[in-house]
Amino acid sequence: FTQNEVAPHMQKWDAEHIFPVEMFTKTAALGFGAIYCKEEHGGSGLSRLDASLIFEAIATGCVTSSAYLSIHNMCAWMIDSTGTEEQRAKWLPQLAPMSRLASYCLTEPGSGSDAAALKTTAKSDGNDYVLNGSKAFISGAGATDLYLVMCRTGADGPKGISCVMVEKDTPGLSFGKIERKLGWNAQPTREVVFENCRVPKSNRLGPEGSGFGLAMRGLNGGRVNIASCSLGAAHASLLAAREYMTVRKQFGKQLAEFQALQFQLAEMAAQLVSSRLLVRQAAQSLDSGDPGAPAVCALAKLHATEQCFDVCNRALQLFGGYGYLLDFPVQQYLRDSRVNCILEGTNQVMRMLVARDIIGRLGDA
Repeated sequence: FTQNEVAPHMQKWDAEHIFPVEMFTKTAALGFGAIYCKEEHGGSGLSRLDASLIFEAIATGCVTSSAYLSIHNMCAWMIDSTGTEEQRAKWLPQLAPMSRLASYCLTEPGSGSDAAALKTTAKSDGNDYVLNGSKAFISGAGATDLYLVMCRTGADGPKGISCVMVEKDTPGLSFGKIERKLGWNAQPTREVVFENCRVPKSNRLGPEGSGFGLAMRGLNGGRVNIASCSLGAAHASLLAAREYMTVRKQFGKQLAEFQALQFQLAEMAAQLVSSRLLVRQAAQSLDSGDPGAPAVCALAKLHATEQCFDVCNRALQLFGGYGYLLDFPVQQYLRDSRVNCILEGTNQVMRMLVARDIIGRLGDA
């Protein structure tokens, strides 16, 4: 599927900033619109490990498209795992076939890593909430249909945050300009703005005050998913570099005949395979309900996104000047995978989470 429906269009989608909705519909027909949601309302009922394999495979053809697909799946899971029967019955049959698309809204202009400091408010007014505030760097914004918004329904801090679903055409909902980005050009990234945006309380996911916990649980899986996208970028870059080294000649020999460059390939393969094993372990940790899964997911995201970006960078170097040309896809894998070290929690935050877990376990030794 990736070879036929995704990879041939990757560079066009990037150059022309095309959000490939038609391709997403085709991926949904394969069961990839709600991968780890229950089958009752159209989900595929697969595991996090299955999802990791899927996102990696699609990312070999287009990192950006696979990354958006992972975000949509995270939103679908949040509804499936937390929503009422009515919410699940309404939304999952639309999200699973990707006839309607979803976006995750946590980050704000003034709160990125410090997510619990978010300022967007949802004031109670009878049977409704009235939302005011804004969200930043929202993938798919303006092109998607449902926004899972973390907003403040109570006091300061994480316990005052709830998750509210806002539909695209709701009065008071608007969008900022499409951001100009280094990569991820095949999906729009915009600010989402709420100005006296009235939403029924029946659109809240879970009890009041449970939104921050839900957002963090979503991000545990999101970190595995985005790391899987980095695996796909590194895998495709490694294969491209290998092929190039067998056809490019310098000093009368193929590049593949130079031992120094052979060692580069070996090191890149080690980086990729070690990252893949760690990401798969994190996915299995989520599947098994391991209480230590959040730290394992953070570790996998930290290691895989940095090591796989380095694989892409080293692959570009092996191409020499040609690697810097937009005609060669290796530069796009590098550009599209760079942001994976930032989103779903920066890698500095991942280091904090891993260190906190290690120190917390000292008393168990």
